[in-house]
Amino acid sequence: MVYLLVALVAVVLWLAWRRSERVPCTLDLEATHDQFHAHADLGPVEVNEGDAVLVHGAPSRASWPRRLLVRVLGTSHVTDLYEVGFEG
Repeated sequence: MVYLLVALVAVVLWLAWRRSERVPCTLDLEATHDQFHAHADLGPVEVNEGDAVLVHGAPSRASWPRRLLVRVLGTSHVTDLYEVGFEG
């Protein structure tokens, strides 16, 4: 029971110790026939394993109904991305 309490206190302290920073960033967006990517350049800030980056105010090219339609239809067409064959 004591070990469980110590582990719980350690997790709570670890979560309370986490910090966040607000820094300006530059977004590199490309959506062409050849390339599709989005990169966030945070400047001098070093991002390590386990770090999370949340970009506020990122531009959105699609309207809310269009994004909803793509999300619904995209899940139904996921099988179009692969081909399964049984050859003997």
